[in-house]
Amino acid sequence: MDQGDDPGEATLVTWLRADAGWVPELSLVAVEDGHVVGHVVASRASVDGHPALGLGPLSVLPARQGSGVGAALMHALLGAADALGEPLVALLGEPNYYRRFGFVPAHSAGVIAPDPAWGDYFQVRTLTGHSGETGRFAYADPFDRLASTPRETVGD
Repeated sequence: MDQGDDPGEATLVTWLRADAGWVPELSLVAVEDGHVVGHVVASRASVDGHPALGLGPLSVLPARQGSGVGAALMHALLGAADALGEPLVALLGEPNYYRRFGFVPAHSAGVIAPDPAWGDYFQVRTLTGHSGETGRFAYADPFDRLASTPRETVGD
């Protein structure tokens, strides 16, 4: 889900950068003519205590959405995560969009969403380092912090 200037996403990225789960190699930007037009990040997560990655946010400036910036960021992030030996990447997003990157509904890979109501929108992409990890997925702590923060205070 490419999104523009959502202060909740900016706040989440700030919190992720300060978190023990921050993986600087997996914070990527797209730059055109000296201006940042997109960003994607994956942070440390877990599947029943085994290392995993949680992807998000993925943001692209509204004027650049639909131009391939988001796809390029996704491919770069997945390649970098694979090169780092990560086992899997999970995200919450539109199945029709993320399927093109190899994501499948998490339950089909034995990974349980943090919230069962997410259904097929919670997806995983296994990587070369995957050795069959299954169980409950947990995002980095800032995701829980964002979920419990009233919307009007996010970004203050």
